[in-house]
Amino acid sequence: MKNKIINDPVHGFLSFGEPELMHMIDHPWFQRLRNISQMGVAHLVYPGAVHTRFLHSLGACHLMAKALDELQLKGFEINTQERTAARLAILLHDIGHGPFSHALENSLLEGIKHEEVSKIIIQKINKQMGGALDTALQVFASSYPKKYLHQLVSGQLDVDRLDYLSRDSFYSGVTEGVIGYDRILKMLTISNGELAVEEKGIYSIEKFIIARHIMYWQVYLHKTVLGAEMLLVNILKRAKELSQAGVHLWATPALHYFLNNNVSQESFAASDDVVSMFCEMDDTDIIVARKEWTKADDKVLATLCKMHRNRKLYKVVFDHENEAELIANKKSLLQAHTGFGQKELSYFVFAGNTSNSTYNRSNDAIKIALKDGTTRNITEMKDSLLNDKIAPMVSKSYVCYWQGWG
Repeated sequence: MKNKIINDPVHGFLSFGEPELMHMIDHPWFQRLRNISQMGVAHLVYPGAVHTRFLHSLGACHLMAKALDELQLKGFEINTQERTAARLAILLHDIGHGPFSHALENSLLEGIKHEEVSKIIIQKINKQMGGALDTALQVFASSYPKKYLHQLVSGQLDVDRLDYLSRDSFYSGVTEGVIGYDRILKMLTISNGELAVEEKGIYSIEKFIIARHIMYWQVYLHKTVLGAEMLLVNILKRAKELSQAGVHLWATPALHYFLNNNVSQESFAASDDVVSMFCEMDDTDIIVARKEWTKADDKVLATLCKMHRNRKLYKVVFDHENEAELIANKKSLLQAHTGFGQKELSYFVFAGNTSNSTYNRSNDAIKIALKDGTTRNITEMKDSLLNDKIAPMVSKSYVCYWQGWG
């Protein structure tokens, strides 16, 4: 198979010379990612953010090749099998995402993170392919001896983050997320078998971490994006409640199954049929169902779907000084205008909590390789910008409420 070239608006021409990569890209379960939005419902705030997990996965695979090229130029031995395995691992790292990516992560498969879903799906594909993904699975699961290969797939300085920050910034138009990924890749090195960054690259890494902080609070956890996500979660929650109570709702066969069955991680891993059914679903299943459910007999479901379809979203208030009073007041007003009972009102007025850690000091810390041959955590460097305000977990409480009468 000759080298395949794909044009990407973010990175330019992407090269896929390994036949194993093109074989995987052509797999129906990977092609499904063409219809999984990278940024969920963020396009309701940033209209340009309509790119897909498919394109992100190709971009991350491209950056993996560039990272491995740099390490090989610096004398680190990476054989052809390892190179292909690392590229396959990052190519498939998001194959477990369900419709609308993170927004519905726990709505269809309860309590199963998308990383674990990806691992199970890769295992199923590996079985189909007679063990061709054995090494890629080891890299993905961090059981391969060269730990830095897994760190490039999933770590605090992985090529996944390098691609999605660049890509999401490009498509959303939020320039604060722009990072110098080319310089970061050129500064990578290996120290004691783990990924590290040359000392002269520290400022590029700090900018990368701060850009991630800004993107989370300005884009991914923007209050209107959060409200749109929670609205979609509540639509699926109400649909599951009705379906499991015996109410017939229109749905595609795959969506119908997951509305009517609570699938555990164990049952998902054990059943090839359930995995295949999950891999039949993408954003279009939800979009068409949401459109159809605007005509549902259930007033709560119909109202929620009309709100989402017409962008009449929840109002969101962060860190309100008196949440209980605000919730009681909004529920009282809504009940007066709709006649909903307390259970129904909980779909329209509720509180929650969201959080993000810009940099996790205790989890796979970014190492700086000093000129004297030693390494040091980036937070231990003199004048580090990763201070107590940037590095720790930041949590915000929120209240969502609908005020449909005006």
